[in-house]
Amino acid sequence: MAEHLPNAITDDPAAINGLDDELMAAAKRENVAPKEIYEEVDSVFEIVFEAMQHREGGLGG
Repeated sequence: MAEHLPNAITDDPAAINGLDDELMAAAKRENVAPKEIYEEVDSVFEIVFEAMQHREGGLGG
């Protein structure tokens, strides 16, 4: 995912929400239904937020 994120670290909810929207639009273009995504993750916003905070890989603890 990190290769598709902007070259900035942010915790701005508006910026992350925009990335969330882009992610869902990209999934739709690839014929991945939102239902399929939400079967795997509880919150796309939270996944994008974590990715922005930990661009080097892995999750913070």
